[in-house]
Amino acid sequence: MEKRTHNCGELRKEDAGKEVVLNGWVDRIRDLGGIKFILLRDRYGFTQVVFDPELDDLYKKALTLSPEYVVSVKGKVVKRPPDAINPKMSTGEIEVHATSLDILSESETPPIYINIDDEASEELRLKFRYLDLRRPKMQKKLILRHKIVQKIREYLNNLDFLEIETPVLTKSTPEGARDFLVPSRIKPGKFYALPQSPQLFKQLLMVAGMDRYYQIAKCYRDEDFRADRQPEFTQVDLEMSFVDEEDIFNVVEGMLNKSIKESVGVELPLEFDRMTYAEAIETYGSDRPDRRYGMELHDVTEIFFSTDFRVISSAIEANGVVKAFKVKGLANRFSRKVIDQYVEFARSLGLGGLIWIKIEDEIKSSILKFCADEIRTTVNSLSAEKGDLILMAVGDRVSTSKALGKIREKIISTELPEAQGLDILWVTEFPMFSFNEEENRIEAEHHPFTMPDLEDMALYKNSDPLKIKSRAYDLVINGFEIGSGSVRIHRRDIQNDVFRLIGLSQEEADKKFGFLLEAFKYGPPPHAGIALGLDRIVAILAGANSIRDVIAFPKTASGSDIMTGAPSEVSQSQLRELKLSLVKGEEEEK
Repeated sequence: MEKRTHNCGELRKEDAGKEVVLNGWVDRIRDLGGIKFILLRDRYGFTQVVFDPELDDLYKKALTLSPEYVVSVKGKVVKRPPDAINPKMSTGEIEVHATSLDILSESETPPIYINIDDEASEELRLKFRYLDLRRPKMQKKLILRHKIVQKIREYLNNLDFLEIETPVLTKSTPEGARDFLVPSRIKPGKFYALPQSPQLFKQLLMVAGMDRYYQIAKCYRDEDFRADRQPEFTQVDLEMSFVDEEDIFNVVEGMLNKSIKESVGVELPLEFDRMTYAEAIETYGSDRPDRRYGMELHDVTEIFFSTDFRVISSAIEANGVVKAFKVKGLANRFSRKVIDQYVEFARSLGLGGLIWIKIEDEIKSSILKFCADEIRTTVNSLSAEKGDLILMAVGDRVSTSKALGKIREKIISTELPEAQGLDILWVTEFPMFSFNEEENRIEAEHHPFTMPDLEDMALYKNSDPLKIKSRAYDLVINGFEIGSGSVRIHRRDIQNDVFRLIGLSQEEADKKFGFLLEAFKYGPPPHAGIALGLDRIVAILAGANSIRDVIAFPKTASGSDIMTGAPSEVSQSQLRELKLSLVKGEEEEK
């Protein structure tokens, strides 16, 4: 093989006359008047190569080529005639007239198209992922991921952050998602766990005086799989000492501004918008709102204070609220059948039903005959126009807002075209605790090392802990939670109070988190941090429908790797080495 002198996206008209060597894959083959043309491809681009029939032996060899053969071509760079210039190609002003050809490897007909943008089934694409990744469309996404990661590293390195790796085999601390467990051969009956995040280790690095840490970290969660969730994913993880929320916000805003601007040319606001958790729920019914679509929730309870319609008046008497949002231009799309589907969806979310108002040539509503004046006033208060649709619900303020938020999200995902641009904001002041109805106990909303609002803690810890706010924050882009973080607890008295409130005894705390609590006896600094989902950031910037499109070798929605066959069975000898035996599940026994 002759080594390439240039890549397939490099040559320009200024290179005319040069003798060059190109290595790559045969993308397309054309025959025009006996002259053979091939389009040669590598990850840098395409170059047209010409084989002249007057060079008999070379031409005969070129006739044996098929798509996806790997070849090495030597030849001379020639300017194309003006009428043959291809402005869509970076190398479109030149072609290479071949003088020699080496076939480095042959290819069978690929099971998926590589040179045609025709989407095969995802199952087929994942089975032959190495072929899928030959497609320029897919390569651009991985190149974008690389660029973003490099810009993130560059930015953080310039701020004196240290990139430090943390263990992949660690102790199981089942707080949150289920751990992936790894049996120990040397210590039979004991297990490592793969880290759900580097949370405890990065806090230990702050105790160790590392001051500013980051890591492009692999994380593992054995969760029930959903369409766009992966059992292993990547975080941009960082932690800082002697800081508060504002320092984290400043670093992340600067980091994303630099990496996104220099990777895709999009400028973000110098300071991101902020919204408290309570404001987000009240206005959008979600703690990760996508504000590009509008459709804000409005409290219209006052309009219905004097209504005679008992369904609404009785709810208001029980301290309920009436909330509504407007969908511009969708009145005609919401037929009776579609409305009935949304009513059923509303009921599945715990609402008694869903009230609708259509503004057509006249106002129509499911409750117009019961409260016509109130309906007209609602239409005016929301500045609704002909063609608009209003949806309303009645009930408890928070649960009604959250249910309408789900309905709003369903309309966005199924009824509306994708909005353009980036909507980015911080959501702050999350609740410190939530109530787990299945286990009938209070639990940490974020994690038990999150610093509570100390004023709230003093006021409510003995009376109503669910009113305590935390110093946790999320970063939201286009309706996705991109990052989550908090100021951490560094005082043992506060940590003990939090453990007590979530029902964790000192013995249980020591068993689960003993090494961290032990470290906190020796002068832990105030610290805070955040973890950002790299896969999701890249997917949004690449316009990808799924994070699987920006991961080189992802799993399916069910957690399988179709290409390698993982997860797979292991031999009995391997199980014996680990002192393990398999127990049949209920389904197998049936």
